[in-house]
Amino acid sequence: MLAAIREPADVRRLPRAVLPRLVEELREALIELGATQGGHFAGSLGVVELSVALHAVFDTPRDRLVWDVGHQAYGHKALTGRLGALPRIRRADGPSGFLRRSESPFDAFGAGHAGTSLSAALGIAEALRRRGEPACAVAVIGDGGATAGMAFEALNHAGELARQGAAPALRVVFNDNGMSIAPNVGGLSRSGDVRGYVEALGLAYRGPVDGHELEALLDALAALRAASGPAVLHVRTRKGRGFAPAEADPFAWHATAPFERASGARRAAAAAPPTWTACFADALARVAARDPRVVAITAAMPDGTGLDRFARRFPDRVYDVGIAEQHAVTFAAGLAAEGLRPVCAIYSSFLQRAFDQVAHDVALQELPVTFALDRAGLVGADGPTHHGVLDLAYLRAIPGLVVAAPRDENQLQHLLATAIDSGRPFALRFPRGAACGVALDPDPKPLPIGCGELLRDGADVALVALGRTVPPALAAAEALAAQGISAAVADARFVKPLDEALLADLAERVGVVVTIEDHVLAGGFGSAVLELLAARAPATRVRRLGIDDRVVEHGEQDEQWREVGIDADAIAAAARAALSESARPARRRARR
Repeated sequence: MLAAIREPADVRRLPRAVLPRLVEELREALIELGATQGGHFAGSLGVVELSVALHAVFDTPRDRLVWDVGHQAYGHKALTGRLGALPRIRRADGPSGFLRRSESPFDAFGAGHAGTSLSAALGIAEALRRRGEPACAVAVIGDGGATAGMAFEALNHAGELARQGAAPALRVVFNDNGMSIAPNVGGLSRSGDVRGYVEALGLAYRGPVDGHELEALLDALAALRAASGPAVLHVRTRKGRGFAPAEADPFAWHATAPFERASGARRAAAAAPPTWTACFADALARVAARDPRVVAITAAMPDGTGLDRFARRFPDRVYDVGIAEQHAVTFAAGLAAEGLRPVCAIYSSFLQRAFDQVAHDVALQELPVTFALDRAGLVGADGPTHHGVLDLAYLRAIPGLVVAAPRDENQLQHLLATAIDSGRPFALRFPRGAACGVALDPDPKPLPIGCGELLRDGADVALVALGRTVPPALAAAEALAAQGISAAVADARFVKPLDEALLADLAERVGVVVTIEDHVLAGGFGSAVLELLAARAPATRVRRLGIDDRVVEHGEQDEQWREVGIDADAIAAAARAALSESARPARRRARR
C-alpha cells in the first residue's frame, strides 16, 4: 500500500479502515531505512500515526504543513513522493534530512533548527487570511521545540491576533513525547499544564489525545481543522514507537548509524580516533578538575556537545537550558558576572541564534564566557542548516572577543585552558567528526593569546591555515616539495587577534600567501589576513581558499572539502597558480 502512495491525495482516497495498514507499512519502512542508512530515527518513528493522520485530514499542500526541525519528518517525506529517494537521504544525490521548500511543494517551510514552526505557520496563516484563502497553516512542534523562546513568542502573538479579531487559521499540533534529543527540561514540561498555558494566551486547547490511537487522532485532527481561530491540539506520543530498543532509549536512538534490524546492534565501524566532541569534553573535565569556577551550559544538546560525558564526572556543574540559545548565553553572562567561568557548548550554526547576546550581554561587558563552537565548518550529511561556516565572520566583528581554532585535539585542550584562564570573552571553534589521533600532553596549559606557529618554513609560497585545514596544508606542502616548490606552512591558531608579526614576516620574506579556511570567504579568516597585510605588507600577493558565495549541499565531508577547494590537492594547485600569477609581472618587466 505504501508503494502506491505518490502524494497525500492518495492517502485521502483510502478508506479509513485501511489506514492502520498504511501506518504499519510506513513504520516498517522507516525501521528498515534506519537499519540500512542511519540518520534521524526515533523522532520519525514516534509520529507515524500522526504523519498519516495529518495528510488524511488536511488538504495538503493547500493546507500548509510546517514541521518543526525535520527530525520527525521522514514519514512525511515518504508520503509526499520521496519514498524511493529515502535510501539516499542525507547523501549528495539524495534528499535532505530536514525540510526544504525547494525539495517539495509539501514542505511549506524549511527548517533544520528547532522552534521556528509556530512563528512561520502564524505568518503563513496570516498571509492566507489577508488573501482570503480558505486554508490552514498547521505547525507540528515537538522533540523539545516548544522550549525555544520563539515558540512562546509566536503563541503570545497568535493570542493577540485572535483578541484583535484577525483570527488567522493557525493550527498547532503539540507532539508531547517528553523529549528533545535528550529528555525535556523546564518548568512547563515538568508541570504538564499545557492547557492552562495555552488558554492563558487566548488560544483554544484540545486534548490530550493518544498519538498512537489512529481513530481518536483522526477525529481530533478533523475537529482541529474545523476550529475557528488559532487552536492547539495536544498529542501524546512515544519517541521510537514500534522499535523496542528505540522505545527503551529514545535518547540514544534519536539519530543512528546503520544497525542490525533484528537485534538493534550497531554495525561495527572502522577504528578511528576519538571525536573532537569527546576530546573537548575530556579537556573540559581536566580543566574543571583544577578550577572549581568552571561550569558548563548546553541548549538541549548534552550528548551532541559532549557535556553528557562531562556531567558523569561533574553532575552538579552542568546546566541544560532547553532549546534556548539566547537564554543560554545571557545566563552564562550572569554566572560570569558573579565570578564563575561558564563554558557555553553550542553548535556553531546554533550560536547564530544568539548573536546579540554574545555581543551585548557578554562582550560589551567584557565577561569571561567561553563559547565552545562544536560542528564548526562543513558538517557533512546534515547539510546547509547545520554547516558552521559563518562564525568567524560574525564573531570577529565583535569588539573584545578572542577567536581561535585548534589544529588537533592536543591544541584543543591547551586553547580551552587559554580561554578559561584569560578572563576574557573567548570563542573556540572545532569541527565535526574524528579528531587527528595525536598524543595529548599531560596537562592543558594556557597559550599566549594571538600567537600562531610556523610549522614548516619555505621560500616560495606561504600556506597560512586555520584549525582543521592545517593538516591538508601540510600535505600540500609535501606535494609541492616533490615538484621543487618550497612552501612554508603556518598555523594561525587565532583569528582574533591575528599573529601580526608572524604573518607580516612571512609575507615580506615570501611574497605569496595562500590562506585556507573551512568557512565562507566573506569576512572570514582570509579577509582578516588581507586586512592585516594591506597595512603591513601591501605588495604581497594573497589568494584565499574557502567557501564562496553559495550554499554547500549535504553529503560526505570529504566530498564537500573537495567541492569547495580546501583539500590537499586543491591547496597545492592554488599555490602553484598563485606562484604563476606572481611570476608574470616579473617576466613582463624583464622583457621591457
